[in-house]
Amino acid sequence: MELETSVYRPNVAVYDSPDGVEVRGRYDQVFAKILTREALGFVAELQREFRGHVRYAMECRREAKRRYNSGAVPGFDPSTKFIRDGEWVCASVPPAVADRRVEITGPVERKMIINALNSGAKVFMADFEDALSPSWENLMKGQVNLKDAVDGTITFHDKSRNKVYKLNDQVAKLFVRPRGWHLPEAHILIDGEPATGCLVDFGLYFFHNYAKFRQTQGSGFGPFFYLQKWNILGTSLDQADQEAKIWNSVFERAEKMAGIERGSIRATVLIETLPAVFQMNEILYELRDHSVGLNCGRWDYIFSYVKTFQAHPDRLLPDRVLVGMGQHFMRSYSDLLIRTCHNRGVHAMGGMAAQIPIRDDPKANEMALNLVKKDKLREVRAGHDGTWAAHPGLIPICMDAFSHMGNNPNQIKSMKRDDASAITEEDLLQIPRGVRTLEGLRLNTRVGIQYLAAWLTGSGSVPLYNLMEDAATAEISRVQNWQWIRYGVELNGDGLGVRVSKELFGRVVEEEMERIEKEVGKDKFKKGMYKEACKMFTKQCTAAELDDFLTLAVYDHIVAHYPINVSRL
Repeated sequence: MELETSVYRPNVAVYDSPDGVEVRGRYDQVFAKILTREALGFVAELQREFRGHVRYAMECRREAKRRYNSGAVPGFDPSTKFIRDGEWVCASVPPAVADRRVEITGPVERKMIINALNSGAKVFMADFEDALSPSWENLMKGQVNLKDAVDGTITFHDKSRNKVYKLNDQVAKLFVRPRGWHLPEAHILIDGEPATGCLVDFGLYFFHNYAKFRQTQGSGFGPFFYLQKWNILGTSLDQADQEAKIWNSVFERAEKMAGIERGSIRATVLIETLPAVFQMNEILYELRDHSVGLNCGRWDYIFSYVKTFQAHPDRLLPDRVLVGMGQHFMRSYSDLLIRTCHNRGVHAMGGMAAQIPIRDDPKANEMALNLVKKDKLREVRAGHDGTWAAHPGLIPICMDAFSHMGNNPNQIKSMKRDDASAITEEDLLQIPRGVRTLEGLRLNTRVGIQYLAAWLTGSGSVPLYNLMEDAATAEISRVQNWQWIRYGVELNGDGLGVRVSKELFGRVVEEEMERIEKEVGKDKFKKGMYKEACKMFTKQCTAAELDDFLTLAVYDHIVAHYPINVSRL
C-alpha cells in the first residue's frame, strides 16, 4: 500500500476503538487498517494488565537514582548470587537466527526498511526508539511499513529518481525495537491516561504480524525483538516488577492470545545502562525461554555512565571522542557480556559502527573505513557473535571481519572467555582517562542542537560530521555539557586552562549557532527549527537538575492531537 495517497479529512471519520480507548492521532484510512478494534483491544489488555508493574519499575529507577545521587555506586546484587553462580542455560537459539554476524539498524521508514532488508546483512533491526522521532505520523507509518515488509509486498517509489524499490528474494531477518518503558504514547489514551509507548509498538506489530512472520521469517519461531533502556531490576526474585520479568510476562501473554507455543517470541536485550551490566545473568535468567542474547549498546552505555554518576564530580568523562572500547571500563563491559552470554548459550552482539561513507574525500573515507575494520576485528577476536552497522556501505567490511568465525554461524560454544570471570566491580566502574577540551564542548553543542532540530521536524537518524547520529549520541552531548557546567571542569587538553561556566557555554552556543548556519545554509537554517532546538538544548545543559531523557523532556513539542490540534509547534 502506498502511504502518499492518504488524505486527511477533518471530523469525517474516527477510529473504531473499544471501550476505554481513545485515539487522538490524525485519522487516516491506511492507519485504520493497523488501528483496528481488535488490535487496539489487545494493546488495551496489555496496558491494563501491566501498567501497575511498569509504574513500580519506574519508581525503582527513581529510587536507584536517589541512591546514586547520595553517593552509592552500582554493583552485583548479593541476593541473586545463586543465579550468577547457577548451572542453567537459556532455550536453544532458533535456527533462523543462529547466524547474526552483521546486523544493520535504522528507523521504520519505508525506503530504509527495503534497503536494509536487501543490504546483505543477516539481520535488520527496525527501530521505533533512538533512530525515530516518535511523531504520530512516523509511528503509524512505521507500523504500516513493517506489516507490508512481513507480507513481502512493501515497495517505495522515489519520485525524484523515478525509481521503484522492492524486496529481493533473499532478505535479512527482521527484529523490531519498541520504545523504552519510560516513553508514553500521548496519541492513544487508555482509561483516560496515555498508553505506554513500548506496549503500543509491540502490541500493534505483534497482533498484525505474528502469524505471517513465523511462516516466512522465523521458521516456526518469532517474532523477534530488541529491548532496551533498562536501569534497574528488583533486588530479589520475589519482586515481580523486575523489568525483564515484565517483558517476559508480556511475551507469555501475547503467545497465549495468539495460541502459539511458549518461547516462540525471542528477544535480544541491549545492555546500555551502567546498572544493567551488573545484572546480565539476572536479565537472561528471567528471559531464559525468550532470549537470544545481549548486545553492547555502547553509546547509551556512555550516556548512562554520566547520568548514573551525575552527582559524582570525581567521575567526569573526558571528551566523548576519547571514550571508546579502549577504555578499561568499556572493554571490561564487553568482555563480561561475552562470557555471560556464551555461558548461557546465547549471542553476544557487538556495538554500532556509526560511520557513513565519505564520498567527496577518498582519503578521509579510507581512514574511516579502516577504523571500522579495526573495531570489528577487535570484536570478533574478543568473541562477539555479530556486530551492528548504521549504513549499508559498511556491511562488506563487517562481513569480512566476522569471516574469522569460519563456517560457524557464531562463537557461542568456541569462545567461552573464562578469563573474564576475574572482572570485578572496580573494573566495570573504573574512571575513564583522557583530557577535556574546548573543542569537545563545541562538538557536543553542535551535535546536540542539530540532532534536536532534526528530531523536532521528524527525523531521528541524522548524518552529522560523517557519523549517523541518533538519540544516544545527542544524549551523551547533553549530559556531558551539563556535568562540565555543573562542576566547572577545567579544560585541560588544549592548553587554555579555562573552566567551563554558564557564561563560557553561552558564548560557545552563540558561536556554534553561527557555524551551524554557515554549514547548513541560511535558507535551511531559517526554515528549520535550529533556534527552537538551541533554546531547548541550552535549557537542558544549564538546568539545576539533570532530566533523565532529552526525548522525554521535549516529547510534548511533537504531540499533535486531533480533531483539535494542541501541538506546541
